[in-house]
Amino acid sequence: MLQISKLNQYYGESHTLWDLDIDIAEGQCTCVMGRNGVGKTTLMECIMGLLPLRSGVMTFGDTDIARLPAERRAQLGIGYVPQGRQIFPLLSVEENLQIGLPARGDGKKQVPEYIFELFPVLKQMLGRRGGDLSGGQQQQLAIGRALVIDPKLLILDEPTEGIQPNIVHEIGDIIRRLMGELGLTVILVEQKLPFARRVADRFVILDRGRLMADGPMDELNDGLVREYLTV
Repeated sequence: MLQISKLNQYYGESHTLWDLDIDIAEGQCTCVMGRNGVGKTTLMECIMGLLPLRSGVMTFGDTDIARLPAERRAQLGIGYVPQGRQIFPLLSVEENLQIGLPARGDGKKQVPEYIFELFPVLKQMLGRRGGDLSGGQQQQLAIGRALVIDPKLLILDEPTEGIQPNIVHEIGDIIRRLMGELGLTVILVEQKLPFARRVADRFVILDRGRLMADGPMDELNDGLVREYLTV
């Protein structure tokens, strides 16, 4: 579904991503892993079009998206839940959800009902300001906002960060449900190894901006975990 070839990115003169070759398989969850500061969020922002590529090829299906702006990528069906959620705290839950509607390809003007089936708390709090929600509720709102565009690919950057355990488990269940029922493809950035093993089908490990290992999740062995993931 998403093919990345020879991707390079810089921050100023610092080379942050080095010749990355990554294929994201359709209908699966691929977990991008690595210690803090290795380039995971930078890669997600490159995929979403929030950072320009210095060089490289990126195709989504049959479409070359390497130079497309973020709003065009959203229209093609790429949804993004950034690290830290980044909801609009002064807007209501309903207004936060409605922000994604203009990016829908079918022109629909209403928030899909299935989002409220996934996250009943959002329907109960439609009039409440986003900033008044708990951390777990804000994360559900951020995921719901990304789903409003009817994505084919959903990017989740550390969705369990700062979330209470029961909501973490619920988010894992919802990811698998979205894949099973809607056929979504998911890119997950995650530090919690048990969560990643439960949710993801494949893994990609980055270290200092380079691809060090990838494969099926059941091939993520103790040696890789010690070398690239433990702090």
